[in-house]
Amino acid sequence: MKNSDQIWDLVDHRRQTFVELADRVWDTPELNYGEFRSSDSHAAVLTGTGFRLSRGIGGIPTALLGEAGEGGPVIAILGEYDALPGLSQEAGIAEERPLVAGGNGHGCGHNLLGTAALQAATAVKDWLAQTGLPGRVRYYGCPAEEGGSAKGFMVREGLFDDVDIAISWHPGPFTCVMYPASLACVEVLFHFTGRAAHAAAAPHLGRSALDAVELMNVGVNYMREHMPSTARIHYALIDAGGVAPNVVQAKATVRYLVRARELDEMQALFERVKKVAEGAALMTETTVVCEPVSGEANLLGNDALEALMQRELERLGPAAFDDADREIAAKFHATFNPEDIATCFATYRLQPEEGLVLCDRILPLDSGDPALIGSTDVGTVSWAVPTVQMYGATCAIGTPPHSWQMVAQGKLPLAHKGMEHAAKIMASTAAALIRDPALVEQAKADHGTRRRGRPLANPLTHGVAPALVPAPAGWSFAAP
Repeated sequence: MKNSDQIWDLVDHRRQTFVELADRVWDTPELNYGEFRSSDSHAAVLTGTGFRLSRGIGGIPTALLGEAGEGGPVIAILGEYDALPGLSQEAGIAEERPLVAGGNGHGCGHNLLGTAALQAATAVKDWLAQTGLPGRVRYYGCPAEEGGSAKGFMVREGLFDDVDIAISWHPGPFTCVMYPASLACVEVLFHFTGRAAHAAAAPHLGRSALDAVELMNVGVNYMREHMPSTARIHYALIDAGGVAPNVVQAKATVRYLVRARELDEMQALFERVKKVAEGAALMTETTVVCEPVSGEANLLGNDALEALMQRELERLGPAAFDDADREIAAKFHATFNPEDIATCFATYRLQPEEGLVLCDRILPLDSGDPALIGSTDVGTVSWAVPTVQMYGATCAIGTPPHSWQMVAQGKLPLAHKGMEHAAKIMASTAAALIRDPALVEQAKADHGTRRRGRPLANPLTHGVAPALVPAPAGWSFAAP
């Protein structure tokens, strides 16, 4: 008990450092693989607090790793810091007010996610130094979670091969151990190539790549009746072949995201989508090239780790929100429609409660609806090592993910309080594992049972590379 109380004090001890880090990352929202300033900010804190720092890990310039401690189990704490496009928003204002028209914003709270993970790792580092116990803590700075699957590339490159346990979290409206379910997915570009021609004078000479894309979309839509109800398929037109309607489009590209509950189910569905693309090419006398760009495994749960994290949550209790936090949360709550609020409660298998605008409790284990789940590259990590995650309350109940409201709340005191609360739980969970090696073995046994006869089929084969972006002029791996 004393050790865990001690580690919570260590989280408190560096509070201002991490509030400033979270706000600095919020102020510099960057997209997949372009998180150069955010990576620099995390690197500066890692070096400033005494971690052994490695940058550009796995061949990804904005990925980094900080390690502290010696011997014992290796506990990885996973952070993220990528933003989303089109969600620029003024902080603290309960009305849609972009800072930059069409700009980026932290609509998934990753400015808080990466910061709390690093805050937890720093507390564990300090705790190891004070107690002299054997053990190593690692902070993994993971870019490009939003469709870039960086953690999957990091797993593929062996960066988790010697890790014993992985811990993470995600900002949200409620506080609980994360329900261990997600959709396996693959994201793919289908490039169609045909033949240009004058659309009026010689249409018979043209072979339209855009026609092929449209036929593919129609074919996939007809598949929806004949696939598992929990599967999902989405698409976006990336290149329509130009803006001139009097030219038969010789090239067109559509981006597909194929998801299903299990890896093998997703792969089978993906093969069917590829056949539809080939059929569309055949019908239009065009050719098609399939280019996978990202992919993620579904999450594997771990009973031992989830029970441990639940005990830590119940011992600490919920975040200490005050009347000022509830007052500002109520202003945001008023911007949501009833469906937003009902869906938010349903996601955690809860009945709506009139007047409840901020989470005031710890939810029980298994608080999650498996029908209302997305995808995450933490899923691939969970196949490689035993993994546990939590949700931490950092926003008003009803806040939709990937919304301007999520961005606007990202610098509020209530967001900082929820962030620090999550850091305490991750830190004390890690400390409990280091103090008691039997807990690590239980988690590994559970993981082995779930993996038995099910090898990891990483959707990111060696033919797929991360979609890196050029570094800004003058940028280097040297910490600022």
